[in-house]
Amino acid sequence: MSAIRRAEATWNGDLTGNGTVGAASSGAFDDLPVSWSARTESSDGRTSPEELLAAAHAACFSMFFANVLAKAGSPAEQLNVTAEVTFDKLDAGWRVTRSALTVRGRVPGISEAEFRSAAETARDGCPISQAVTGNVELSVDAGLDA
Repeated sequence: MSAIRRAEATWNGDLTGNGTVGAASSGAFDDLPVSWSARTESSDGRTSPEELLAAAHAACFSMFFANVLAKAGSPAEQLNVTAEVTFDKLDAGWRVTRSALTVRGRVPGISEAEFRSAAETARDGCPISQAVTGNVELSVDAGLDA
């Protein structure tokens, strides 16, 4: 069975205009302001496709990583994940070039090396990672909380 999710965007004007984006499927957010300057300069309270991609990657990775750990017999108490997506101007134009994941977790009974290995498995297996593989550099910095 396929899961289809829908988002909607409205844009006004040329590239320097402004717009909004919303989660049409869930209604979880609506009319978030977006602009070109939020992508390339200061966000000033507006979001960007890259910030939304970072949110999607952080959420996807955290779920996938939790599943990897649980299947290995070491369920996490908590995972804190940050995704930083880089939007850079290259010779070919503006491109998303990198998504850097950072995860810190509380996972009883697992070594630092096992945690890092599981994080690399999750980095490569999460569906958002798979969607951007080959186009975007992916990294993960993983460590256990003391």
